Amino acid sequence: MRWNGRKLLLTAAVSLLCLGGCSSKDQSEPEEPEKKQNPIEVSSFTGEITDGINNRPIVATISNIPAARPQSGLADADQIYEFLAEGQVTRYAALFQSKVPDQIGPIRSARDYFVHLAEGMDAFYIAHGYSPDAKKLLDDRVVEHINGISHDGTLFERSADRRAPHNSYISKEHIAEAFSLVNASEEITAQPSFSFLNPDESDKIGDIASTVQVSYSSDPNFISTYTYDQEENRYYRSVNGIDTVDKLNERRIELANIIVMEMDHQTVDQQGRLAIDLESGGQAMLFHEGIAKTIEWQNKDGFLTPVDQDLPVKLTAGKTWIHIIPSLSGPSTSVTYTP
Repeated sequence: MRWNGRKLLLTAAVSLLCLGGCSSKDQSEPEEPEKKQNPIEVSSFTGEITDGINNRPIVATISNIPAARPQSGLADADQIYEFLAEGQVTRYAALFQSKVPDQIGPIRSARDYFVHLAEGMDAFYIAHGYSPDAKKLLDDRVVEHINGISHDGTLFERSADRRAPHNSYISKEHIAEAFSLVNASEEITAQPSFSFLNPDESDKIGDIASTVQVSYSSDPNFISTYTYDQEENRYYRSVNGIDTVDKLNERRIELANIIVMEMDHQTVDQQGRLAIDLESGGQAMLFHEGIAKTIEWQNKDGFLTPVDQDLPVKLTAGKTWIHIIPSLSGPSTSVTYTP
């Protein structure tokens, strides 16, 4: 009876221990850690998922005379800013952050407002040539940059099918070399305060705008027409009846947003070069989701930001074309749209 009692006590003790952690697995085997999902990486410039969330923005000045079209790399630009240059022609400042295309161009010369735009974003700036005011800013290194004047035929390559000065291109590989050459950081340091609609949101408050036209002059070569595709929720651009495509792959430019910003323009020399006020804010218009909205713009920490009642306007996730127009013309005369 004494032995049986000890046996019962031992059995009870083992049972209690099993309640505390016995299993069919080897007790020395560690438990598998709970799997964590990677956070969704969304571009601050497009609101879309991207692998390049930490990439430093690149701003490139691109020619826009008819002989320079179609341009290379535009389909991969997160944002394209269209500015007036001298002679009533326009020139692009294309911003690449989510992705750098295989080739960008034709690259054209810097103006001070392009430099200041890149400076505000802490972007790496690419141009081929410069105005006197822009040269001073570049010499003072207000932005980290590479210029074709110093690297023509090496980092910048000339295309045989275009005439100079509208035939200078830079490749993705040469941009990487340029970063290394000037010891520039490749990581983003300044974040814009752009706001985007969630995938399940839509914005239908405004006038219906299925077709939008933005004019810089009476010259049809500098009048942009945008046509809204409701099924794709995208705008497609054409100029003088010709679709805007990327020369690299003949892809049409697909835009989620079109923004027109009114800024003060002043002629500063006999060549007709301009000073453009990127700081003071002003009237603006937004076209997205097939509607038109009157808004404003502000320079928020260096970024030209569309706002409504001082808060960033919610844009549609995707690429954006931004027209910079003179205050004297204003959106009411430079912009027309139809249902």
